[in-house]
Formats: sequence, structure tokens, C-alpha cells
Amino acid sequence: MCGIIGIVSHDAVNQELYDGLTVLQHRGQDAAGIVTSDGRHLFLRRKNGLVKDAFRTSAHMRKLKGKMGIGHVRYPTAGSSSQSEAQPFYVNSPYGISLAHNGNLTNSDTLKRELFEQDRRQINTESDSEVLLNIFAQELHRQNSYRVCPEDIFQAVAGVHDRCRGAYAVVAMVTRDGVVGFRDPHGIRPLTYGSRKTSKGIDYMIASESTALVTQGYKIERDIEPGEAIYITHDGKVHTKQCAANPTYNTCLFEYVYFSRPDSVIDNVFVHKARMRMGYKLAEKIQNEWKDHDIDVIIPIPDTSRTSALEMAMTLGVSFREGFIKNRYIGRTFIMPGQKQRKKSVRQKLNPIDLEFKGKNVMLVDDSIVRGTTSKEIVQMVRDSGAKKVYFASASPPVRFPNIYGIDMPAADELIAHNRTEEEIGEYIGVDRVIYQELQDLKDSVTEGNPKLVNFDCSVFNGEYITGETSEYFAALQTRRADSSKKKNKKRSAVDMSNSQ
Repeated sequence: MCGIIGIVSHDAVNQELYDGLTVLQHRGQDAAGIVTSDGRHLFLRRKNGLVKDAFRTSAHMRKLKGKMGIGHVRYPTAGSSSQSEAQPFYVNSPYGISLAHNGNLTNSDTLKRELFEQDRRQINTESDSEVLLNIFAQELHRQNSYRVCPEDIFQAVAGVHDRCRGAYAVVAMVTRDGVVGFRDPHGIRPLTYGSRKTSKGIDYMIASESTALVTQGYKIERDIEPGEAIYITHDGKVHTKQCAANPTYNTCLFEYVYFSRPDSVIDNVFVHKARMRMGYKLAEKIQNEWKDHDIDVIIPIPDTSRTSALEMAMTLGVSFREGFIKNRYIGRTFIMPGQKQRKKSVRQKLNPIDLEFKGKNVMLVDDSIVRGTTSKEIVQMVRDSGAKKVYFASASPPVRFPNIYGIDMPAADELIAHNRTEEEIGEYIGVDRVIYQELQDLKDSVTEGNPKLVNFDCSVFNGEYITGETSEYFAALQTRRADSSKKKNKKRSAVDMSNSQ
């Protein structure tokens, strides 16, 4: 999962891009990058680490000149954590194009071969985003225009849709001409745009989440539709067009469960409200299946589960308490690249308040249980704090299958729910009872906010993949992205960093 942003303004965009990326930092903590244009030249900086680490000095910011630009925060699923794979990427032909991507292409190996054999384009990294950039560049090159016009952009995006499979929300910039945003025909990854009136005219922003817009005074216009492209010229003219033959909404359910900020609106659904409904439906399930429950207190595992836990407590008439103090300077454990690092960081990240647990039957609430590592460590902390009984509720269904659309849970044998019953999961993480959200209830929690959303990407829960990948693809993916492979990639990244210093 990554965060992307693009701005066309009447003033310098470097600070707004930086501020927007800090708002999207929860979507990726591995690397950050910004590229700007003054209409003739590009100015690029990208580096491993948080946004504040990538742009440490005022000199870094002053070098990013121009009134339009794009930015990216990276969370690696394809490729490695090498600094060479930080985004945005750039290719000089045609016109000079830079691109930032959120998602994952499932046919990138095939596309890489095509680019070399048919188009004579060399891919320099293992990143599928570089593949996507070159596909877009080649499709734009086919238009054979001296200067870019909106129809050239839309024809190129249509060509991307024809050739690329998987999930992709994209911002791209043509150096002299403008900023492009587009979304895959299934709308798996989010993308929205907004405008802001100034004394000089109207500025525009495209971003992964609406909160990046509203925190800087932009009015949300709407979400980019699945398959749609938006092209904003350097002088502020907006062009949009549907570029896919049969677009359908298959929004990722995990955006609402975990990834998106609660103050964001994704595909016209308030994430906060969706999470409230998740908590209410969990409470209904307990009322139906466990009428004589003995829960004394409901405690969320901060932060994403807090909204669901509070609604669950109110519906059940049970006390809600904050039982953990969170260290704000530790990254999100789910998106840390290795199992050992995730496990080590749990106790650094959360510290229990013993008096909230001692002698009580505690219901812990989390957004999900993925690998089970974090949950198991937390349950043991709660028992060590004196809890009498420990129950665990997940706002999402069991995560049983790999994700191939940009979320780092690809190796099935790393998922705690894969080939295990709920009772076995509860035993593994050490709780007296585990309660999962029903998949239909999760869908309903989102659909209630926008009835247009009927179909979802819920492949991690039911194993159904809208893009129809083969078993061979999953076997290769599991080998490439297992934690053991990430250790090798991490070593390579360390060498890259050493060589670059």
C-alpha cells in the first residue's frame, strides 16, 4: 500500500506536496519522494525513510521548484526496500514523464518482457511501478503528437487498461504539460480529487485519500471512477474521460477496515461511519450467539479499532476503557517488512495499563488478525497484567488468502487463519474466545454509506480474485515475497545504501 498525491497550482507546490505526504504517511513508511516541474525542467528528490527523513533541510525543499508536481510514500510489496525503487519514477521519452503508483500489477513479468522485446525499453528495477510508467510512456508515444493533448492522454490510459492487470491508482506528470490521474477498471485502490479557489485562480489536487485535500483547504470534488482518467493542464484546465470498456466498482474492503484514515471519505463512504457500523454488527453477533456473555470491559488495540470498539461497547452496554498507551514514534507493525521486526516492535509500541485489566474479563478489539504475531504478544501482555479472561474480536473476517493488489500479506502460510478454524486461531493467540466479523456484515457496513458499492475486492477473506490469476502465479508470488525473501532484499538494500553514500 502506498500514498500518492499530485498538485497543479498557481504557486510553488513543494510545501503542499510535503504536507500532503505527511498526511498520507500511514500508507507507507519505507520511502518518500517528490518531483516538481517549472514547465521546462524536473526537480526530484526521493529517499528511504519517513517524509521528514527524506526532506531534512530547507535546501532539499528549495530545490523542488515549480507550480506542479507529484509525490509518493512507499510501502513495498513488489521489489525491495532499495532506495533505487523509491518513487516517483521518471522516463525521458516521450515528453519527460514521472509517475507514482499505489497498488500492484499482477502481470508485470510479462509486461517487462514485452517492453524489452517489442518496445526496446529496459526496466532497471524490480518495481512494477517502473513497468507501469514505461507502459504508459509507450502508449503515449504511440499517439505520435508533437505536443500532448487531452485525447492523447486518454488514449494512452486506455492502452494501459488493455495491457495491465491488477490494481493501480496513479498520478503522473508530463513535464511541460500537466498532471494525470487514473484508476484501474475495477477501482480497487482509491483516488480522489479536489479544487481550491485562490486570488490567482483555481488550484487542483489529486490524492489517495480525501483527508490530504481537506487539511490543505481543498474542496472535495469527487472520487475518480474505476477506469477513469483526469488530466489537469499546467494552466489549470481539467479534462476527464472514462477510458475502460467495462469498468466496475470492486473497492478494497481493507481500505475501510485498516488502511485509510478514519477522517477520510473513500468512494463516497465515510471511513469513520463504516467502522462504527462494523462495531455495531460485531455487537449484534455477540447478542445473537453469546447472550450470556460475561464481558466486563471492552478495550481497543489502538488506533484503527477504537471506533469499532466504542460502538460495540455502547451497543452491548459494556464499559469501554483505554487500556494501552501507544508509543507514537514506532511505525505500524503490520507494514514492517519482517516477522522478527514486527514481533520485537509490539512491546515497544504498546504498554498496558495494568489496573484496566486486573481481575476483569476483557474483550480486546482489533481491526483484523493477519499473521497473529501482534495479537499473540498483546494477549500475553494482557494476561501478564492480571486479566481473568481474555476474549478477542476482529472487525474483519478471518484473513485466509494472500493479497495481490498492493497489501503485504502475500504468503498464505504466514496468515494465521489460513487452513485453521476459528477455535484453532483462538488457541494459537491464547484467548478464551475469538469472534470474527461476518463477511456480509462487513460489506453491509460499507454499502450502507454508498449503495453503488455492491461488489468488493474481498479476496483476502474469500479467495476470489477479480483479475483471475493462475495457481502458478500464486506459487511464484509466495516464494518471492515470503519473509525469508524480504531478508535477502533487505541485505541488498543495505548494500545499495552503502554504495550510494
